[in-house]
Amino acid sequence: AVDLMEVQGGGEQDDEQRQKFLIELEFVQCLANPIYIDWLATEGYLLDGKFIRYLDYLQYWKQPQYSKFLVYPHCLRFLDLLQHEDIRKQLTEDRSFPLQLADQQYYHWLYRRRHTLHTDPAKAPEGASKQQAALAQ
Repeated sequence: AVDLMEVQGGGEQDDEQRQKFLIELEFVQCLANPIYIDWLATEGYLLDGKFIRYLDYLQYWKQPQYSKFLVYPHCLRFLDLLQHEDIRKQLTEDRSFPLQLADQQYYHWLYRRRHTLHTDPAKAPEGASKQQAALAQ
């Protein structure tokens, strides 16, 4: 794991640590994209022992001092799923599985958005009265 205290300095080693932090941040967030995970499976990365160890190493992103930097925190769920050999195998062997993941992700977001709009009066659709939004609770 990258030491965040070291990243805040100004030396050459600090720049390297900062660069490592940003690269790992970007990679972990790429795991939020099922199509990217499909590409990893297609290219054989999910069968590579070194890559699997790298995924295990990236578990440190679940710690609050790191996860606060994530824009797509659901990438951590995919990181968890990729820890399981049976999931990696299914991603590699079943070409429809990544599409099913993408569909599930889409419907989760759709339901969450609808649920949030209908239960939080402050987020009521434009034109809806606060009273209508409150009744939807």
